[in-house]
Amino acid sequence: MVEKFEPDFTITNEITAGLTQIERARGFLEGAVLSEEWVQAMRQRALVLEAHHTTHIEGTQLSLAQAKDLLDGSPVGGTDPDDVQELLNYRDAFDFVSEYLESEGPITEGLIREIHKRLVQNVRGGAASPGDYRKVPNYVVSSATGNIIYTPPPAHDVALMMRSLVDWLNQEKEVHPVLISGIAQFQLVHIHPFLDGNGRCSRLLSTLYLYRAGYDFKRLFTISEFYDRDRPAFYEALQSIRETNMDMTAWLEYYVRGLTVQLSELRARSERAIRQQFLTEEHRLSDRQAIALGHILEHDLLTIQEFEVLCPDVNRRTLQRDLKAMVDADLLLSEGSTNNLRYCMKPAP
Repeated sequence: MVEKFEPDFTITNEITAGLTQIERARGFLEGAVLSEEWVQAMRQRALVLEAHHTTHIEGTQLSLAQAKDLLDGSPVGGTDPDDVQELLNYRDAFDFVSEYLESEGPITEGLIREIHKRLVQNVRGGAASPGDYRKVPNYVVSSATGNIIYTPPPAHDVALMMRSLVDWLNQEKEVHPVLISGIAQFQLVHIHPFLDGNGRCSRLLSTLYLYRAGYDFKRLFTISEFYDRDRPAFYEALQSIRETNMDMTAWLEYYVRGLTVQLSELRARSERAIRQQFLTEEHRLSDRQAIALGHILEHDLLTIQEFEVLCPDVNRRTLQRDLKAMVDADLLLSEGSTNNLRYCMKPAP
């Protein structure tokens, strides 16, 4: 008999500290004055990163550059058609979630099944039964050893467990929304309701819950990037729950830590954008000079060769004049030999 879903976890000092940092990042982003052009560019960047990393975790072999080109509509040769389709499917599923959020509807089983359908349709011969709960046993196998590392609940329990999860998600709770989103991500993976695509579906469900609860962070963040940087740590965090009698504390510490890291990076990027915008207006910089400034703020240095890459249709002499004007305005410093100059920010007095 399937019991009512009641997650077991403890709010540790690490979780509390992480939630505090997340709230600060949320407050900063809500109050930050960021240009609409920059926000739109960063949203597209976040979509590319999430689409790439969430599918890469599951085994696709596309590079980040290939993912960007494909999502921009450019053809990319020498790629696995299924890898390409999974990437494009993620964008379709994300767009569906974004549209659903506008309706302010509840999270339902039908919604989750539609997300899954969009994630896996037209991939690998339709073997994942898009949108349908599995009717057979399933196993999670280590890609390194080939050994079974997790046996999900029997198929006849899936529908009841999913109903219990959805009921819990739609209840009024005193639990912080960030923790609920982390719990939802784990529980869907734990149930493993579909033949394939459970990981991608769980991460999108987690994102959906965050957005719905008002934690969208202007839709500029990506969580799968954190997981993909160290996949063994990600899998270990998930497995830790099953090794501690379904206590989710360690997983939630990891989940909150991941969000904290990603939002810290987003805040730093936002602060650089604000500074770039201020200095561009203060010094009346041209578009090219603003590009140079943005690169220096992010990477500390800029060479003329790098500037040529950033502005490929402009000759070197013009770019050199742009940089010299910024040096003359006491905004930049130059160092090195004539043919190997490097430009950096002039320290504040």
